[in-house]
Amino acid sequence: MISVKGVTFSYVKGINVLENIDIQFDRRATAIIGQNGAGKTTLVKLMKGLLRPTTGAIYIEGKDIISRKASDLARTVGLVFQNPDDQIFKNNVLDEVMFGPLNLKMDRAKAKESTLNALSMVGLENQLNACPQDLSLSDRKLLCIASVLAMNTDVIIFDEPTISQDQYGKSKIKDIISALKLNGKFVMTIIHDMDFVSENFERTIVLNQGKILVDDDTRNVFSALDILKEAHVEPPHLAQLGFKMGFEKAFLTEEEFVSAF
Repeated sequence: MISVKGVTFSYVKGINVLENIDIQFDRRATAIIGQNGAGKTTLVKLMKGLLRPTTGAIYIEGKDIISRKASDLARTVGLVFQNPDDQIFKNNVLDEVMFGPLNLKMDRAKAKESTLNALSMVGLENQLNACPQDLSLSDRKLLCIASVLAMNTDVIIFDEPTISQDQYGKSKIKDIISALKLNGKFVMTIIHDMDFVSENFERTIVLNQGKILVDDDTRNVFSALDILKEAHVEPPHLAQLGFKMGFEKAFLTEEEFVSAF
Protein backbone atom coordinates (compact mmCIF):
# COMPACT_ATOMS: atom_id res chain seq x y z
CA MET A 1 0.00 0.00 0.00
CA ILE A 2 2.60 2.57 1.10
CA SER A 3 6.32 2.72 0.43
CA VAL A 4 8.57 5.38 1.96
CA LYS A 5 11.95 5.58 0.23
CA GLY A 6 14.87 7.68 1.45
CA VAL A 7 12.65 10.38 2.91
CA THR A 8 14.25 13.32 4.67
CA PHE A 9 12.22 16.28 5.88
CA SER A 10 13.00 19.57 7.58
CA TYR A 11 10.81 22.49 8.61
CA VAL A 12 13.93 24.66 8.92
CA LYS A 13 16.72 24.31 6.39
CA GLY A 14 19.60 22.28 7.80
CA ILE A 15 17.63 20.80 10.73
CA ASN A 16 16.19 17.42 9.78
CA VAL A 17 13.05 16.21 11.54
CA LEU A 18 13.22 12.94 9.59
CA GLU A 19 16.36 11.53 8.06
CA ASN A 20 16.61 8.90 5.31
CA ILE A 21 13.46 6.99 6.28
CA ASP A 22 12.84 3.71 4.43
CA ILE A 23 9.66 1.77 5.22
CA GLN A 24 7.66 -0.71 3.19
CA PHE A 25 4.22 -0.98 4.81
CA ASP A 26 2.21 -4.16 4.40
CA ARG A 27 -1.28 -5.08 5.59
CA ARG A 28 -0.27 -5.63 9.21
CA ALA A 29 -1.77 -3.09 11.60
CA THR A 30 1.19 -0.86 12.43
CA ALA A 31 2.03 1.39 15.37
CA ILE A 32 4.66 4.13 15.19
CA ILE A 33 6.00 4.97 18.63
CA GLY A 34 8.62 7.24 20.14
CA GLN A 35 9.02 10.31 22.31
CA ASN A 36 7.55 13.70 21.45
CA GLY A 37 9.68 15.24 18.72
CA ALA A 38 10.73 11.87 17.27
CA GLY A 39 9.04 12.69 13.94
CA LYS A 40 5.91 10.53 14.16
CA THR A 41 3.31 13.16 13.27
CA THR A 42 5.51 14.59 10.54
CA LEU A 43 5.81 11.14 8.97
CA VAL A 44 2.05 10.55 8.78
CA LYS A 45 1.46 14.08 7.47
CA LEU A 46 3.89 13.27 4.67
CA MET A 47 1.98 10.08 3.88
CA LYS A 48 -1.29 12.03 3.91
CA GLY A 49 0.16 14.58 1.48
CA LEU A 50 -0.12 17.47 3.95
CA LEU A 51 3.66 17.91 3.75
CA ARG A 52 6.17 17.20 0.98
CA PRO A 53 9.52 15.44 1.52
CA THR A 54 12.67 17.52 1.35
CA THR A 55 14.28 14.55 -0.39
CA GLY A 56 13.10 11.03 -1.16
CA ALA A 57 9.73 9.74 -2.34
CA ILE A 58 6.53 8.24 -0.98
CA TYR A 59 4.51 5.80 -3.08
CA ILE A 60 0.89 4.89 -2.42
CA GLU A 61 -0.56 2.12 -4.57
CA GLY A 62 2.59 2.37 -6.69
CA LYS A 63 2.21 6.09 -7.46
CA ASP A 64 4.54 8.80 -6.22
CA ILE A 65 2.37 11.17 -4.20
CA ILE A 66 4.61 14.18 -4.89
CA SER A 67 2.50 14.91 -7.98
CA ARG A 68 -0.85 14.32 -6.24
CA LYS A 69 -2.95 16.80 -4.29
CA ALA A 70 -3.89 16.12 -0.67
CA SER A 71 -7.52 16.20 -1.80
CA ASP A 72 -6.82 13.33 -4.22
CA LEU A 73 -5.16 11.29 -1.49
CA ALA A 74 -8.27 11.75 0.69
CA ARG A 75 -9.85 8.94 -1.32
CA THR A 76 -7.14 6.54 -0.15
CA VAL A 77 -5.75 7.81 3.18
CA GLY A 78 -7.89 8.92 6.12
CA LEU A 79 -6.30 10.66 9.12
CA VAL A 80 -8.00 11.07 12.51
CA PHE A 81 -6.37 14.04 14.22
CA GLN A 82 -5.19 13.91 17.82
CA ASN A 83 -7.31 16.91 18.81
CA PRO A 84 -10.91 16.52 17.59
CA ASP A 85 -11.48 20.27 17.82
CA ASP A 86 -9.00 20.67 14.95
CA GLN A 87 -11.27 18.55 12.77
CA ILE A 88 -14.86 19.46 13.70
CA PHE A 89 -16.60 22.41 12.05
CA LYS A 90 -20.23 21.54 11.24
CA ASN A 91 -23.36 22.35 13.29
CA ASN A 92 -24.67 18.83 13.79
CA VAL A 93 -23.30 15.31 13.94
CA LEU A 94 -24.95 14.08 10.74
CA ASP A 95 -23.58 16.92 8.61
CA GLU A 96 -20.14 16.58 10.21
CA VAL A 97 -19.76 12.96 9.16
CA MET A 98 -21.45 13.39 5.77
CA PHE A 99 -19.06 16.16 4.74
CA GLY A 100 -16.23 13.77 3.84
CA PRO A 101 -18.23 11.37 1.65
CA LEU A 102 -19.97 14.25 -0.13
CA ASN A 103 -16.61 15.91 -0.73
CA LEU A 104 -15.49 12.68 -2.41
CA LYS A 105 -18.48 13.07 -4.77
CA MET A 106 -20.54 10.22 -3.34
CA ASP A 107 -24.21 10.66 -4.17
CA ARG A 108 -26.23 11.88 -1.18
CA ALA A 109 -28.05 8.60 -0.53
CA LYS A 110 -24.83 6.58 -0.49
CA ALA A 111 -23.09 9.24 1.61
CA LYS A 112 -25.88 9.13 4.19
CA GLU A 113 -25.82 5.33 4.30
CA SER A 114 -22.05 5.33 4.84
CA THR A 115 -22.43 8.03 7.49
CA LEU A 116 -25.08 6.14 9.46
CA ASN A 117 -22.99 2.95 9.35
CA ALA A 118 -19.93 4.85 10.63
CA LEU A 119 -21.89 6.49 13.44
CA SER A 120 -23.27 3.10 14.44
CA MET A 121 -19.72 1.71 14.62
CA VAL A 122 -18.68 4.41 17.09
CA GLY A 123 -21.92 4.37 19.09
CA LEU A 124 -23.21 7.82 18.12
CA GLU A 125 -26.14 6.74 15.94
CA ASN A 126 -28.62 8.40 18.33
CA GLN A 127 -26.87 11.79 18.26
CA LEU A 128 -27.57 12.81 14.65
CA ASN A 129 -28.92 16.28 15.46
CA ALA A 130 -26.59 17.03 18.36
CA CYS A 131 -24.13 19.89 18.07
CA PRO A 132 -20.64 18.34 17.95
CA GLN A 133 -19.24 20.94 20.36
CA ASP A 134 -21.83 19.87 22.96
CA LEU A 135 -20.48 16.31 22.99
CA SER A 136 -17.93 15.17 25.55
CA LEU A 137 -14.28 15.17 24.50
CA SER A 138 -14.38 11.38 24.30
CA ASP A 139 -17.42 11.46 21.98
CA ARG A 140 -15.93 14.23 19.85
CA LYS A 141 -12.96 11.94 19.28
CA LEU A 142 -15.31 9.12 18.28
CA LEU A 143 -17.15 11.53 15.99
CA CYS A 144 -13.91 12.33 14.16
CA ILE A 145 -13.25 8.62 13.78
CA ALA A 146 -16.72 8.23 12.25
CA SER A 147 -15.98 11.09 9.84
CA VAL A 148 -13.00 9.18 8.48
CA LEU A 149 -14.71 5.77 8.51
CA ALA A 150 -17.57 7.16 6.41
CA MET A 151 -15.13 7.99 3.61
CA ASN A 152 -14.27 4.28 3.28
CA THR A 153 -10.56 4.83 2.62
CA ASP A 154 -8.17 1.89 2.25
CA VAL A 155 -5.79 3.41 4.81
CA ILE A 156 -6.87 4.76 8.21
CA ILE A 157 -4.34 6.53 10.43
CA PHE A 158 -5.14 7.28 14.08
CA ASP A 159 -3.19 10.03 15.85
CA GLU A 160 -3.24 9.21 19.60
CA PRO A 161 -6.66 7.49 19.50
CA THR A 162 -6.83 6.69 23.22
CA ILE A 163 -6.20 10.20 24.55
CA SER A 164 -9.22 11.40 26.60
CA GLN A 165 -10.81 7.94 26.38
CA ASP A 166 -12.07 6.01 29.40
CA GLN A 167 -12.08 2.20 29.38
CA TYR A 168 -15.37 2.10 27.47
CA GLY A 169 -13.99 4.44 24.80
CA LYS A 170 -10.78 2.42 24.46
CA SER A 171 -12.79 -0.78 24.13
CA LYS A 172 -14.94 0.84 21.42
CA ILE A 173 -11.86 1.96 19.47
CA LYS A 174 -10.35 -1.51 19.85
CA ASP A 175 -13.51 -3.01 18.32
CA ILE A 176 -13.37 -0.48 15.47
CA ILE A 177 -9.76 -1.39 14.68
CA SER A 178 -10.61 -5.10 14.73
CA ALA A 179 -13.51 -4.53 12.32
CA LEU A 180 -11.33 -2.48 9.98
CA LYS A 181 -8.68 -5.20 9.90
CA LEU A 182 -11.31 -7.85 9.17
CA ASN A 183 -12.53 -5.69 6.27
CA GLY A 184 -9.04 -5.58 4.75
CA LYS A 185 -8.21 -1.99 5.71
CA PHE A 186 -4.67 -0.93 6.55
CA VAL A 187 -4.68 0.58 10.05
CA MET A 188 -1.85 2.68 11.41
CA THR A 189 -1.44 4.70 14.61
CA ILE A 190 1.02 7.08 16.20
CA ILE A 191 0.60 6.69 19.91
CA HIS A 192 2.11 6.80 23.41
CA ASP A 193 -0.21 4.14 24.90
CA MET A 194 1.96 1.01 24.79
CA ASP A 195 -0.69 -1.19 26.39
CA PHE A 196 -3.05 -0.36 23.53
CA VAL A 197 -0.31 -1.05 20.99
CA SER A 198 0.45 -4.47 22.41
CA GLU A 199 -3.18 -5.57 22.17
CA ASN A 200 -4.06 -4.20 18.73
CA PHE A 201 -1.04 -3.80 16.42
CA GLU A 202 1.01 -6.59 14.89
CA ARG A 203 3.92 -4.42 13.75
CA THR A 204 5.68 -1.62 15.63
CA ILE A 205 8.16 0.97 14.38
CA VAL A 206 10.26 2.92 16.88
CA LEU A 207 11.34 6.41 15.85
CA ASN A 208 14.00 8.35 17.71
CA GLN A 209 15.31 11.76 16.68
CA GLY A 210 13.99 11.33 13.17
CA LYS A 211 15.47 7.89 12.55
CA ILE A 212 14.13 4.34 12.74
CA LEU A 213 15.64 2.41 15.64
CA VAL A 214 13.70 -0.79 15.05
CA ASP A 215 10.90 -2.07 12.80
CA ASP A 216 9.64 -5.53 13.72
CA ASP A 217 6.80 -7.63 15.05
CA THR A 218 5.35 -5.95 18.13
CA ARG A 219 6.45 -8.74 20.50
CA ASN A 220 10.04 -8.50 19.32
CA VAL A 221 10.04 -4.71 19.66
CA PHE A 222 8.71 -4.79 23.22
CA SER A 223 11.27 -7.47 24.08
CA ALA A 224 14.16 -5.28 22.89
CA LEU A 225 14.68 -3.42 26.16
CA ASP A 226 17.95 -1.74 25.20
CA ILE A 227 16.40 -0.20 22.10
CA LEU A 228 13.31 0.93 24.01
CA LYS A 229 15.53 2.53 26.62
CA GLU A 230 17.43 4.42 23.93
CA ALA A 231 14.11 5.71 22.57
CA HIS A 232 12.89 6.58 26.11
CA VAL A 233 9.89 4.27 25.70
CA GLU A 234 8.66 1.88 28.40
CA PRO A 235 7.25 -1.55 27.47
CA PRO A 236 3.57 -2.27 28.18
CA HIS A 237 2.79 -2.87 31.85
CA LEU A 238 2.03 -6.56 31.31
CA ALA A 239 5.37 -7.05 29.56
CA GLN A 240 7.15 -5.26 32.41
CA LEU A 241 5.54 -7.64 34.90
CA GLY A 242 6.63 -10.64 32.84
CA PHE A 243 10.23 -9.41 32.71
CA LYS A 244 10.28 -8.99 36.48
CA MET A 245 9.11 -12.60 36.78
CA GLY A 246 11.96 -13.82 34.60
CA PHE A 247 10.32 -14.14 31.18
CA GLU A 248 12.46 -13.02 28.22
CA LYS A 249 9.72 -12.35 25.66
CA ALA A 250 7.09 -9.68 26.13
CA PHE A 251 3.53 -10.67 26.95
CA LEU A 252 1.10 -8.75 24.74
CA THR A 253 -2.29 -9.74 26.18
CA GLU A 254 -3.77 -10.82 29.50
CA GLU A 255 -4.72 -14.14 27.91
CA GLU A 256 -1.10 -14.86 27.05
CA PHE A 257 0.01 -14.02 30.56
CA VAL A 258 -2.59 -16.27 32.18
CA SER A 259 -1.89 -19.18 29.81
CA ALA A 260 1.82 -19.03 30.70
CA PHE A 261 0.92 -20.37 34.14
